[in-house]
Amino acid sequence: MSQTVKLAVGSLVVGLLVLALKTLAWAMTGSIALLSDAMESTVNVVAAIVALIAVRVAAIPADANHPYGHHKAEFLSAVLEGAMIIVAALLILREATLGFLDPRPLVAPVEGLLVNGAAGVVNAVWCWVLITRGRKLRSPALVADGRHLLSDVVSSVGVTIGVLAAISSGWLWLDPALAALVAVNVLWSGWRVMSSSVSGLMDESVSDDVLARVREVISLEAVGAVEAHDLRTRHAGRVTFIDFHLVVTGATTVAAAHDICDRIEAALHREVPDSRISIHVEPEHKAKHNGIVVL
Repeated sequence: MSQTVKLAVGSLVVGLLVLALKTLAWAMTGSIALLSDAMESTVNVVAAIVALIAVRVAAIPADANHPYGHHKAEFLSAVLEGAMIIVAALLILREATLGFLDPRPLVAPVEGLLVNGAAGVVNAVWCWVLITRGRKLRSPALVADGRHLLSDVVSSVGVTIGVLAAISSGWLWLDPALAALVAVNVLWSGWRVMSSSVSGLMDESVSDDVLARVREVISLEAVGAVEAHDLRTRHAGRVTFIDFHLVVTGATTVAAAHDICDRIEAALHREVPDSRISIHVEPEHKAKHNGIVVL
């Protein structure tokens, strides 16, 4: 079982535990704010299931129907997770509206808040694990799941503070008001998850920093060639695709051109792990004189 799959399974287990704790906290208090927190955790569980399916699909090797692999499955899962987050926010807003119209006193709030706090601690630890490990493994699905959990942690802290304020002041309207604030935070989280994933589905180029390193590697390693031009990059999950044209002199043999390409590819693989590289060799008269200069 790969590291990404293990983390995805861990997310599902943690999500179920947190959901159980938050549901218990809501049942103990009757707080709409805590109910909204539990509803967000419901989305976490569904999102963990989607992420688990996505990382397993993304790990399937390339085949005849998918010659470039299945890496974009992770982007699709992140977009779906973002959509589910937005739906959860709308449901929370509905509960907040009903709470404003019919405010109810809270019961056994301290015990419920302690249970909810325990769920928040579990979420905080697992959120840190997902984001750090997801970035290292270059898994958009795990990072998206971690960012969503981070918004859940922020919501839980805000809810706890607000419910304590509602108890001490006696202002029952604070409870649904907090639920509405949780919904706004969830909406923002959903937007961030969806926008970052759509860029991958649209074959967005790698970051300027990675692109600069790629150009530098080509410039240093293409000794014996004339120039490189028409460099294009895109990323799909943890895989980075790099392709460009390499111009060689008329005196360069096929074997020599192949050796240059091998040298460039080896250096790029070291600089950009999990990269897929395509180099199109061209004769000298194809030079554009505006590409990457060979040092």
